[in-house]
Amino acid sequence: MSAGSIEAETAQAQRAAGGAAWAPAAPAAKRALRRIYALDDFEVAARRRLPQALFGFISGGTETNASLRANRAAFADWVFVPRVLVDASRRNQSVSLFGQTYATPFGIAPMGASALMAYDADCVLAEAAEAANIPFILSGASLTPLERVRRAGRTSWFQAYIPSDRAHIGGLIARVADAGYEVLVVTVDVQVPGNRENNQRAGFSLPLRPTPKLLWDGISHPGWLFGTAARTLATRGMLHFENAAAERGGPVLSAEAANRFAGREALDWDDLAFIREKWRGKLVLKGVLAPEDANRARALGVDGVMVSNHGGRQLDGAIAALHALPAVVAAAGPMTVMLDGGVRRGTDVLKALALGAKFVFVARPFLYAAAVAGRDGAAHAIRLLASEIDRDLALLGCPEIASLSPDWIAPAGMRANLPRASAG
Repeated sequence: MSAGSIEAETAQAQRAAGGAAWAPAAPAAKRALRRIYALDDFEVAARRRLPQALFGFISGGTETNASLRANRAAFADWVFVPRVLVDASRRNQSVSLFGQTYATPFGIAPMGASALMAYDADCVLAEAAEAANIPFILSGASLTPLERVRRAGRTSWFQAYIPSDRAHIGGLIARVADAGYEVLVVTVDVQVPGNRENNQRAGFSLPLRPTPKLLWDGISHPGWLFGTAARTLATRGMLHFENAAAERGGPVLSAEAANRFAGREALDWDDLAFIREKWRGKLVLKGVLAPEDANRARALGVDGVMVSNHGGRQLDGAIAALHALPAVVAAAGPMTVMLDGGVRRGTDVLKALALGAKFVFVARPFLYAAAVAGRDGAAHAIRLLASEIDRDLALLGCPEIASLSPDWIAPAGMRANLPRASAG
């Protein structure tokens, strides 16, 4: 597929979705993106560009990576039951979510320390998301002030790693509200850090420790060294964890960086009730896998839950997000249910929606895309996934994405219920 045909299909997808028009990419970015045909291609390109330690931080899970692999494998457990001879000439993938209409049913999930991977990554992703009319969730472990990111992209949400001290909770909530965020996402599966052995093997740690191995890793990747590290130091100085609390956190090289994210073991449902009382916008819980937790969230007035095992980066062996989804949907009642974990193709998006998700979020591929080609890379990734969804809706015979239901899928390997041929 040529770059021109990608752009043509993108334009078709955006017309179908009601999305914004995209300006053509710069020539250098076009060359870098010419061989990127799907989200997985960004991972291959990012592996070449990023130092091993940084790539390992993004790509890995915890311990045996069982939950990481399970998120992807779960999509193969479902197959489509397409309809034919359906007029699919007018397709619509727009979705209304929390009072906003987005161009397509996916957004960019929160990713910590993104600015280490790509220059100004948080703002780059926020800008690309706003231009495409999709949400971007800024991580509480980000290195860019949340106020600046909100100005860069008005479709941004904020995700918080909530401290257990209520005075600090109140201060952070007030700061997020003052910045103009309308959706607060509280991640609830991070009582303690996951056992990310892959980080240690790759030489990545927080706080960053400039060991000889890490320094050589950076020097041997000049594209990242000059395009991200040197450029960041020249324009922004030493990066800090900016958004873990109401006040600025310490630099990524200091021990305070790790301390900022400690002390969450005691966080409980009473604290969530306190958050609900203080936060007047839409409130989402991220990291819900059990239906009884969805029930408790609904009782406290939570607006939505995100079914997620943290991308396989917390409890190894936790149920795959897609496998947990139907039971959470059944328990959620009027709450909005979203999914995060393992989404890579348009078909993945449609399977999640058919199983009851209202929306899905994608993380790693968009950070890879920003690392490879900045804003043009993020824009290209959005276009690719939107184009796949548009094409898949036509092939499925379901031109309106709102019409998706369990009737459009079946368990893989299920025998068709066909009448037996007559023995005579």
